[in-house]
Amino acid sequence: MAKREVVASDLSRPVGHFAQAITVDASDRLVFVSGMTARAADGSIVGAGDVVEQTRQACRNLQGVLEAAGSGLGEVVRVDVYVRNVEHFEGVHQVRREFFPPPAPASTMVEVSKLVDPQMLVEITAVAIVPGDRR
Repeated sequence: MAKREVVASDLSRPVGHFAQAITVDASDRLVFVSGMTARAADGSIVGAGDVVEQTRQACRNLQGVLEAAGSGLGEVVRVDVYVRNVEHFEGVHQVRREFFPPPAPASTMVEVSKLVDPQMLVEITAVAIVPGDRR
């Protein structure tokens, strides 16, 4: 896999767990993952009121769908994170450090007024590489 972090020396370093940019070899297949939330397999919401636990569940869900596609968290090149409160930035990034090995993916985090369920605090979408040997 040819996933590499790009660092522009004239920009400040990211304050969270993400890269300024990631480059990948165009010969690999990509998987585009829809928004993962804190919904458990039985449909219940995990970690009501707890953004850290909800982020962990969203990352577990992301991990599961990536593995089903022949990929994994180490192959994620970009995530978009939607939070109900941007002040949860550090809690979300704490969990991201647990799940995403370096180099961290490129990322955007935005605050939104609502998600599909009022109990949900975070939703994460991703783009990942499916290495050629796993297709």
